[in-house]
This record gives sequence, structure tokens and C-alpha cells, in this order.
Amino acid sequence: MTALPSEMTAIEITSFGGPEVLKPGKRPLPTLAESEVLIKVAAAGVNRPDVLQRTGSYAPPPGASDLPGLEVAGEIVAVKGDVGMWKVGDKVAALVAGGGYAEYAAAPALQCLAVPKGFDMVHAAALPETFFTVWTNVFQRGALKKGETFLIHGGSSGIGTTAIQLAHEFGARVITTVGSDDKAKACRDLGADLAINYRNQDFVAEVMAATNKNGADLILDMVGGDYINRNLSCLAVDGRLVFIAFLQGPKAEVNFAQVMVKRQTITGSTLRPRSVAQKAEIAAELKTRVWPLLDAGKVKPVLYKTFTLKDAAQAHRLMESSAHTGKIVLTI
Repeated sequence: MTALPSEMTAIEITSFGGPEVLKPGKRPLPTLAESEVLIKVAAAGVNRPDVLQRTGSYAPPPGASDLPGLEVAGEIVAVKGDVGMWKVGDKVAALVAGGGYAEYAAAPALQCLAVPKGFDMVHAAALPETFFTVWTNVFQRGALKKGETFLIHGGSSGIGTTAIQLAHEFGARVITTVGSDDKAKACRDLGADLAINYRNQDFVAEVMAATNKNGADLILDMVGGDYINRNLSCLAVDGRLVFIAFLQGPKAEVNFAQVMVKRQTITGSTLRPRSVAQKAEIAAELKTRVWPLLDAGKVKPVLYKTFTLKDAAQAHRLMESSAHTGKIVLTI
């Protein structure tokens, strides 16, 4: 094995603020905890939580790296303790709690998954954060079933493009909201049955019309704000509303009588603070239920644009513009 360097280049958040605060710096290589692997990073995904961390709105959980970056793909170059099937030289995609924007990253072995067949490292790096998030919220918490109607807000996002494909593949009827006609077409091409342009259409009216006034069985929302009550208005009897973010804020005045009458369930989750054991359970289900779909080419991440590591600030500007469809990835 080639000797590892003593330090690496990483993107640091030099102060809370705009994208310009992301700057390359030198850091020592991560120190491995028990049952962790060290990955020489080839590519790292860019996600909304990275933007929130940069602005000071989403602190890393205790013990996590202060560097941004929640998903990586690369080659294992060192291990510590029991890491199961993994060994030095294996190519993996990994979910991390921080530290992805760097030349090397530490990851719990249980949060690593094999790079799918035919995937390059850039596409592999676009998998963990969105696929873990979608699986746990849509299929575990949301209990989406074949034949149900599923409404996804933000269908052109990394989360949205993943949720559309998986829901379609597992037999749900998929409705999504988007901000342009081009994005609507992109979502239909991925398997959405109906794409609603929220800029000129009322998604509540459109969902009710499309479901014979029954409403959606499951709604995945990352918007919040005034969407909260509107979601409840088009949520079916026994429907489930799952929150994963609040781009318009987490507060609303809600009449819970409608929730009782329609026996609705309101839930949600965050992924990053969850324990390794909990994330390992998600990884195990992904390995058996979803990775075969990736291996077979039935599902794939939608890659919008790549940037080099030193251009992380440009990647964040694109993320904040919401002009993209799918994933943004840094290459190292």
C-alpha cells in the first residue's frame, strides 16, 4: 500500500456566511474510530444541509467533522478494527456526518455501500445522502405502498429525482411540484405521472382533481411555511405527511381537527444526527432493496454538474439558485 500523506486539502468554512467563505485549507488526515474506514475521496456530493451548515444554521452533530460534505465515493485506503466485508482497495460510496469536502474522509464501515455496477465515482458520490434520506422517509416512515398516490415537493432536486424514480419503480402513482415547465418534463421523464408547475398552478387543486378528490396518500415536503396547511388540505384519509426540511420555515397555524377527522399522520426526520446503528439499518435495506435496481440500471442519480474541490463556492452558488435538476458533485 502506498504510504498515506500526513495532511490533505479540504474545504473549510472560514466563517458563517455566503459561498465565498468556503476556502481550501490544509488539515491532518482524519483519525479513524473503531470500525471505520478511511476513504481516498474521488468525488463528494453537494447537498442543502451543506449550505445550511455554511450559513450557521445546521451545526454538525457532536464528534463529527466540522468540514462540510455528507456523502463521498472513493477507495478504502485504511481500516480500523472490525469493518466487516470491507478491505483496503475496495471502491465504496459512503454516508458521512461531515468531512466529505476533502481528499480523505473517515466513514463508519456500516454506512458504506459498494459502488454499483457500471457507475463511475462521480455518479456513486451522488447516491448516499439522497437515497438514505428517501428510503427512510418515504418507505420506512411514510410506508409507501404499491398503488398509492405520492406527492413529492421539489421534484427536480436531488431528493426529488431520487424519490420519483424509486416510487415509480415500486409501483406508486407519482405527482410532483416543480418551478418550470422544463423541470416538469424532466420529472415526467423520470417516471412522474403528473408534474405541477407551482408558479402558475395550485398544487392542492391539481392533486384533488387528479385523485377524484381523494387526495395523496403520502406527501414528502421540504418546503414548509404555507405549504403545511395546503398539504393537509390535499392529504387523503389515513394519509401521511413527512417533513424533511423547511425552506419556507417550520411554523404554521394548523387546525388539527382535520387531522383527526381524516386520521392523518404527520411525521418527519433528520438523517445526520442519527446513530451509526440506525443508519446501518437503512444501509442494509438499501443494499437488498435498492442497490439491485442501481446495478440493473433501472434507477440512477441525475447528475447536473460537477465542480472541482477548490470551486466548492461555485457549487454552493448553483445549489442556492435552484437552477439545477438533480445532483451537484465535487470532484477531487
